Amino acid sequence: MLGYVEEPDQVRVALSPIRRRLLELLREPASATQLAATLELPRQRINYHLRELEKAGLLELVEERQRRGFTERILRAATLVVDPAVVGHAFTGIQDQYAAEHLIDVAAGTVREVARMQSAAGAEGKRLLTFTLEAEVRFAEPGDVHRFTDALTEAVRQTVEQFDTAEGRPYRVIAGGHPAPRRTEGES
Repeated sequence: MLGYVEEPDQVRVALSPIRRRLLELLREPASATQLAATLELPRQRINYHLRELEKAGLLELVEERQRRGFTERILRAATLVVDPAVVGHAFTGIQDQYAAEHLIDVAAGTVREVARMQSAAGAEGKRLLTFTLEAEVRFAEPGDVHRFTDALTEAVRQTVEQFDTAEGRPYRVIAGGHPAPRRTEGES
């Protein structure tokens, strides 16, 4: 299950150390009894935290098993995508194509839009058709970044002109660039 988290309260529920640990352990399905044994805590305490995480939509029920007169619930942490706006990076009104803040804002909007559409498609049993282009380029001089951006803009404009039709489904194409992180020795 993919969960899209767009409410700050959903994130707050998961912030306590015990709940973070439960979410970490629940990458693999487990019961409250199994978690209590692993954490050496009372099952009732674990159950309380599991109920809160489940109410917030951070857990999913995998199965229920009958055990010695009670029902054992097997849970797993949902795969979560957190809306970047929830964590406070809302850069609005910045339109400088060379500003890092603008790249962050566009990337955050992309995460938000794609996560919502992927969640909706998943609920309908469908896949969301997307594409990704990734490349690394080495610029000899800082001014080359601007010349490259101008050339890429023109190439994209021409390609869009070739494929764009009024009756087609619109796709948003985003290109951004940032310095590649420095690699340590031994990394490829």
